[in-house]
Amino acid sequence: MDATLLGYPPALNSGLWQTGHVQGIAVDRERGRVYYSFTTVLVKTDLSGALLGTVTGIPGHMGDVTFNPENRRLYASLEDKAAGAFSVAVVEVDAIIGVGMRAEDATVLTTVHLAEVARDYTGGGERARGGIELPASRYGCSGIDGITFGPRFGQTTGPQLLTVAYGVHSGVQRSDNDHQVLLQYDIRNWARYQRPLTQAPDRSGPPQVTGKYFLFTGNTRFGVQNLEYDSCLRRWFLGVYAGAKARFPNFTLFAVDAKSRPRRTRLSGLGGERGLLLALADDGLVDPATGVRGWYQSADVGLEALGNGLFYLSRSSQAGALHTSHSTLCVWTGDPRAPFRPVQEIRGRAPARRPPRRLLQPV
Repeated sequence: MDATLLGYPPALNSGLWQTGHVQGIAVDRERGRVYYSFTTVLVKTDLSGALLGTVTGIPGHMGDVTFNPENRRLYASLEDKAAGAFSVAVVEVDAIIGVGMRAEDATVLTTVHLAEVARDYTGGGERARGGIELPASRYGCSGIDGITFGPRFGQTTGPQLLTVAYGVHSGVQRSDNDHQVLLQYDIRNWARYQRPLTQAPDRSGPPQVTGKYFLFTGNTRFGVQNLEYDSCLRRWFLGVYAGAKARFPNFTLFAVDAKSRPRRTRLSGLGGERGLLLALADDGLVDPATGVRGWYQSADVGLEALGNGLFYLSRSSQAGALHTSHSTLCVWTGDPRAPFRPVQEIRGRAPARRPPRRLLQPV
């Protein structure tokens, strides 16, 4: 059996870290580098797992990460809820040349504040319902997490926009938290906003979004944990924690076709508010009662599209106070019950030395 497929090993491991659990992974395909977000530490390795460097001293919560090959920068969601600050960390990955590099070093990391997220986090929403205290937020916004690059929703070509997904409070008493909320930004002028990371977060950032979109999935627990766009399949993937509202199927993976155009309409549960509504991809399992489609597939702590139908799926494990990420090379199958299948598992079931070609062709 070949040790790699298209240059990718069948498994990756991040090593053990005394931090929070892994939040997301990203791969620099050209140079064979892997980046792991461990909440307060960013880890850089090669594809063999050799440690190449870390960025430490990250305050608050660093979530999902995504690599932009056009400018060789890593982008990560970063939130400091105590300060009401929600930012994108912009990381100069080629400056990470050793262990223990500091996040305050502006040659390594800068931030861009997202005012739209802060406004939704602090404004609107009822303070209490049914005797249960709830955060005062619009759409149940609890901050940001999932992040990736992709085209404008409804298109498969054009500029790659930075797309950020809200975290969403899971309160079952609310009726305004059943959408995923996604913001798109054109980052081509973001140099003017980038500032060094400080303990008192800077508020420099774009005053407006390029686009704001809603996806009705039913309730989830803290919104989109991992967001990924695959240019081969031309679709968006959203990995979430299962929700708690009994009337929904509580899937853990959703998808949106890139070519599916959003439509402006009245949004469910938001008192007549209108917005740009995205449609779920027309596959996976479907819940007849709500029309919600998706999969029971874990994709919440790392989902990385590699092209040719290949993905790394991360899972988190813990040994005492130490956390690790173990990622498995998988092929997209589209099967409603098993949408990703490990490459090694497919090889073990057939004499062919490669996964079926139909699974490796762009759609």
